[in-house]
Amino acid sequence: MTSALANDQTAAAVLETMPCYPVPPIGTSPAIDALRAMRAGHGLAIGRDSVMLILRRPWLALDVPITSPIEAYLPYGKAGEPKADLRCGLIPPQLLRQILDHFRAALPNEAAAFVVWCEETGEFAVEIPAIDAATPSRLVYRTPALPHGWHMICDIHSHGAGPAFFSATDDADDAHSTKIALVFGRIGQVDGPTLTSRLCAAGMFLPLPRIPFGGDHDEA
Repeated sequence: MTSALANDQTAAAVLETMPCYPVPPIGTSPAIDALRAMRAGHGLAIGRDSVMLILRRPWLALDVPITSPIEAYLPYGKAGEPKADLRCGLIPPQLLRQILDHFRAALPNEAAAFVVWCEETGEFAVEIPAIDAATPSRLVYRTPALPHGWHMICDIHSHGAGPAFFSATDDADDAHSTKIALVFGRIGQVDGPTLTSRLCAAGMFLPLPRIPFGGDHDEA
């Protein structure tokens, strides 16, 4: 059965795209260690506690269980604890202030901004995208084409004076991306701004343990 799988070109291509590794009883292996150390890539570690997605990007190290504990007996070790680490570090807080100023200036319309990061220098920057349509309740914008070595970290848009939430359109746009998505609402309101956030990875929308910007945001 193993040889048949290895000899099938389609199966080999699938396994190359998303490799799967059983976790030995000791909890680690050279293949899993290499996967976790990759600059960019992803794969699955199959443990007795869960199937763990291991995803690496130059700016992100993500280990997330994608199944509940497996009830059947498996002679495997544990896949390990989940984590979501920003390899790039926290985003400077002044960029958040710059983005919120841009959102306020765009009122009453919705607006958008991207936070990008240079892998070589560690520099962060704000990219304001080209806007195809903007109203108080609708926004159509384009993801910027980045120079080599730059990575998109955050995709951020506002809902103007309205509440912060992810729409069905956002879900469709975010489904095939690896990024942090943020929506700010109640821009310019006394009780605003409000925020909803998520990490988009492998078609999943994961909660963020904290806002990805450094500093104190109470006065943002």
